[in-house]
Amino acid sequence: MKAIKQIFAQGVWKDNPIYRQILGICSALAVTNLLTNSLVMGVGLMFVTGLSSFTVSVLRHHTPKHIRMMVQTLIISAYVIILDIFLKAYLPEMSKALGPYVGLIITNCIIMGRCEAYAQHNPPHLAFFDGITMGLGYTVVLLFIAFFRELLGFGTLFGIQILGESFTPWTLMIMPPGAFFMLGIVIWIAKNVFPVQEENKGGPVNG
Repeated sequence: MKAIKQIFAQGVWKDNPIYRQILGICSALAVTNLLTNSLVMGVGLMFVTGLSSFTVSVLRHHTPKHIRMMVQTLIISAYVIILDIFLKAYLPEMSKALGPYVGLIITNCIIMGRCEAYAQHNPPHLAFFDGITMGLGYTVVLLFIAFFRELLGFGTLFGIQILGESFTPWTLMIMPPGAFFMLGIVIWIAKNVFPVQEENKGGPVNG
């Protein structure tokens, strides 16, 4: 139970993949103009990260070291393909909206990083939970950024009009500079307002 709590705290807060590790920011910048896009991308990443970490952990004693990275990439690719097929079959409009960024989950540093740093050295159930919580930490940040971008850029939240007709949309917020601006604020807040002391300096890499 203690290990589960530590993993949750690491993934969501202390070692959050976006504002602590600065990983996976390409998709974070690309899809956060709408909350719905961010939610689907986040859930998709949780699915891929959790199951990839679980599978890598299950096979860790049977995978030759010299092809370890190739095997991990193959595993990740398989789950991304499953996710892509699901979106195209059941959420075609969302699949079009996310465009190539679903396929690019394969190259997301968060997933490969967790497979290599954690799943490769820990039992399957912990690896699965680690992957899920890292994906959750990613999703929380995406939703936070998307909340302000959609609200100020469109005057809506999840497509529902919130601000009245007198509101003048901030066009900048739905453009790439708006994403950089919001991400910079998130990282600044995390580093300066809510600093987290580094633990186990010089010890095993856990993120």
